[in-house]
Amino acid sequence: MIAAHTSDFTVVGNHLAQHRELSCMAIGLAVHILSLRDGSRVDIRSLADRFPEGRDRFAEALRELEKHGYLARVRQPLADGTWTTVTYAYNNPAAVAAQRAREAVTAAEAADVARPEPAPKPPAEPPAPAPAPAPAPRSAPVRRPLPTPTAYAPDLHRIAADLLSGLRVQEPRLTLAERDVRRLAPAVAAWLERGTAPDAVRHALTSGLPPETLHHPAGFLAHRLTALLPPPLPAGTAPPPPPDPLQNCDLCDRAFRAPGPGRCRSCRSGTPRVDDS
Repeated sequence: MIAAHTSDFTVVGNHLAQHRELSCMAIGLAVHILSLRDGSRVDIRSLADRFPEGRDRFAEALRELEKHGYLARVRQPLADGTWTTVTYAYNNPAAVAAQRAREAVTAAEAADVARPEPAPKPPAEPPAPAPAPAPAPRSAPVRRPLPTPTAYAPDLHRIAADLLSGLRVQEPRLTLAERDVRRLAPAVAAWLERGTAPDAVRHALTSGLPPETLHHPAGFLAHRLTALLPPPLPAGTAPPPPPDPLQNCDLCDRAFRAPGPGRCRSCRSGTPRVDDS
């Protein structure tokens, strides 16, 4: 017995359900995508988290649907300068193609109607002297990309992010937005990877600042991180180890550097600090 759906259902054409060239995986995936609301995530990672099939099978199914016109994946820029992929789903590719063809014919006919009649040619005149050549436009300066470390090192990225976030303590004009810290952290990690101590990096970024207001502190730091990048250490030279992370003392709650949680040096030795009362 077939019961009619009255709510919460999706209409799928037989051209999809009985497609002769699509795999069952691709047909099922297309039905799932067409049942979703606009704006739902249908990237490979999200699909693999939702279903038991692996990423390779979803990647192949998406390629099938894109080949036969049921999907279109378009790269679009975002406001922060990064890119994202937007997926468009079509429940009837043949109808969409026919509609686009009709629109193209209509646009071409409208262009022919709107084209003005050619004006009569004026009487021939002696040729005017050739104008002086215009100066060649100045080409915009090529912006060098930010340096990046040769290998991903979470410890270096953590130290780099902490260093950038703390610049505003020494120089308030170098206060950075969180997105700028994330963008510049790999460049600082590249300095650290080349054996530059964090204090040396901090000095290179904060010394000799111009007296005027810094309207774009992130751009200023990006220039220095790129233009002043030191060369790699000579072969056989081991870079200095990264400093220990900051910990809070279990007794006095002061910050100190150590490989793991515990007590600071004063609390371990029983010697009060200078600022202790």
